[in-house]
Amino acid sequence: MFTSYYDFTLNNKVLLNMTENKNYLEDISQIRSLMEQSSRFISLSGLSGIFAGSYALIGAFVAHHLITGSSFSAESNSYLYGGANLKMLLYIDATAVFVLAIVSGIYFTTRKARKQGVKTWDNTSRRMLLNLAIPLATGGAFCLILLFRGMVSMVAASALVFYGLSLVNASKYTFRDIRFLGFIEIALGLTAGIVPGGSIVFMALGFGVFHIVYGVVMYIKYEK
Repeated sequence: MFTSYYDFTLNNKVLLNMTENKNYLEDISQIRSLMEQSSRFISLSGLSGIFAGSYALIGAFVAHHLITGSSFSAESNSYLYGGANLKMLLYIDATAVFVLAIVSGIYFTTRKARKQGVKTWDNTSRRMLLNLAIPLATGGAFCLILLFRGMVSMVAASALVFYGLSLVNASKYTFRDIRFLGFIEIALGLTAGIVPGGSIVFMALGFGVFHIVYGVVMYIKYEK
């Protein structure tokens, strides 16, 4: 009888220790989750990636149509599309895509943050945007230098590489998944610098197709 009582007591102690260990693990998991939320901006929406990619594909289609439908004018010494300067039309096309992507990103991010009950603009989001903006602004300036120098064929490659670097840099303050998208953009940019005549195709892949794929994955993984 003494043995039975001893076994019963021992089993209770084991069960009690297992329960306490389980509670400790749950507490550690909750603390880790809170620390991650405070150090990472988790309100990025996959829908913003889907819309940005869609805008990029439309912009690439418009650019392709403008380039293939343009003709050289000896009087103005430039390529024209329907009497308008081709370079200016391409600038307008790229600017429209960029603005629409930014507006969509702000809208869907703000909407997700409101649903989560968290702030959109705090120290974490500021750090993320700063780490995103530095390589992005540098890349934009470098692309303008290439255009000024007449090295148009290297613009797409440079834009993809610098954009990829900005994503990798910003991934420290948001979802790790963005890092992989950044690596893909860098690889596409380097390939675009080697393969001649494929600028629009690589731009459509990098800023369009892979953005949409990334957006769908992020939406299913974190929002659905």
